[in-house]
Formats: sequence, C-alpha cells, structure tokens
Amino acid sequence: MSEAYTVMTPTVTLQEGETVQHSFHADRGTYWRDHAWLAAAAMAVGMVALWFLGNPHVWTGAVGGLAAIAVRAGYLASDELKARWDLTDRRLLGPLSKDVALSDIAELRVLGSAVQIVTKGGDKHLMKYQSDRDATRQLIEAGMGVRT
Repeated sequence: MSEAYTVMTPTVTLQEGETVQHSFHADRGTYWRDHAWLAAAAMAVGMVALWFLGNPHVWTGAVGGLAAIAVRAGYLASDELKARWDLTDRRLLGPLSKDVALSDIAELRVLGSAVQIVTKGGDKHLMKYQSDRDATRQLIEAGMGVRT
C-alpha cells in the first residue's frame, strides 16, 4: 500500500497567508468506549441470532461478538488514533489529503462521537472519536462564521 493511504494527518499544503486555527485529534478514551459499546451490541446480536437458529450454546454468540470487535479495535487503533484534522481560516484539512473549503460545507451533523461534514456537492467526511463532538462542531461553525 502506498504511503498516501497511510498518512492520517493533513498533507495538503497551506495557501499563502492561511493559518491553522485549531487541530482536532482522535481521543483514545473515546475510541475504546465506542468499541466497548459496539462489542456489547455485537455480543447481543450474536446471542439472539444463535437463539433464533435454535443453537443450544447461545453464549458462544457473546464470545464471537466480543472477539470480532476486539480484533477490529486492536487492528484499527494504530491508524485511527493518529487521525488529525486541521481547521484553518479557510478550510478543513483532514487525513488522506482531505480538503474541504469552509464555504463548501452545507451541513455539520453529530453521530455518536463523530462529527459528519457534508459538502454542498454531497461529499461526506467523518471526524471520528472526538472527546467533545459538540465543541468540535461549534469550533467549525465558528470558523465558518455561523452563529449558534
């Protein structure tokens, strides 16, 4: 895999006179909390599925669900926890060369611990594992000149 797909910090060059106003980092505690909730849901779904199938060992659904999410969380942690987004006076710059002009943002939504950025063209980006998603949203809105 090329290095362009593994860089989890902004790589876009700042324009002349452009300055970074704030950086948003993925939060380790939020990452693990979200995965704990995901594991609980996977365990419940696994048990219910086995119960509907008539399996006498329903408890193995919990083990399977926990194992699946634990492997996922461990595998992705090294990349996801390096993710950084930079808010400049003109743009929102993200991992993997993401570049969104503040004037092109149509909507900001909160989804769990993430902030979803929706552009006027319909592109969607997720700033995942924010320790305070509402504060993240407010800072971006302030950068856009939106009054809340």
